[in-house]
Amino acid sequence: MSEPDGPDDDWSAGTEAGFIDPISMEDDPAELFAGDAGTLDEDVRRVLVQLLRRKFLLAEKHPAQWRTLLENQQIIESRMHDLFVRLMVDHDRGVAYKQQVRSVELDVPILLKDDPYNRAETLVLVHLRTVFQRERGTGEASARVDIEELEQTVLTYFDPNDHNLARGQQEVRTAVQRLVTEGLLTEESAGRYRITPMVEVVLSTAKLAELQQWLRVRNEATA
Repeated sequence: MSEPDGPDDDWSAGTEAGFIDPISMEDDPAELFAGDAGTLDEDVRRVLVQLLRRKFLLAEKHPAQWRTLLENQQIIESRMHDLFVRLMVDHDRGVAYKQQVRSVELDVPILLKDDPYNRAETLVLVHLRTVFQRERGTGEASARVDIEELEQTVLTYFDPNDHNLARGQQEVRTAVQRLVTEGLLTEESAGRYRITPMVEVVLSTAKLAELQQWLRVRNEATA
């Protein structure tokens, strides 16, 4: 009677049969930091962080990250879904942003907090959206505004009894800076801004009409 094969022979046979696919140490994913258990490449991780940290990712402003997003959209979307966050990619406008998942059937933990626009920011947005819509309607490829134009327009909606012009101007300029940070405006020169297509995402046509009507009623009431 022959002796049964030892454990080493079974291991060898299994390997040759293709049941085991050994990976050499050189092919292991490189750690980016001590104890790194992540599986995404560094550039993909950076795009994921950018999407979670900021409101928008603009193709025009960050072309390399935009390409990385499109090449890895499925895995990035999966990671965001793990956090109950939805990834929105608008290819026509070249913008990506996130939305908090909300459901009546599921008790969803809320990760993203609403950060509403204040009075000055909302008024600036309404004017930007109006200008953008008007310029696009005439066939212009882009729309631009000056800080003086924004101040002049927005301040007409402030309390007429408030004669502190400097304070009102500062509110408008602070609002503009937030919109620059969020990517809705791009400063091309001192006090001169280009309106990005992101303004259409923030203010839909229906929402713009609603706010414009509210402002008209408000102006008539204070006239």
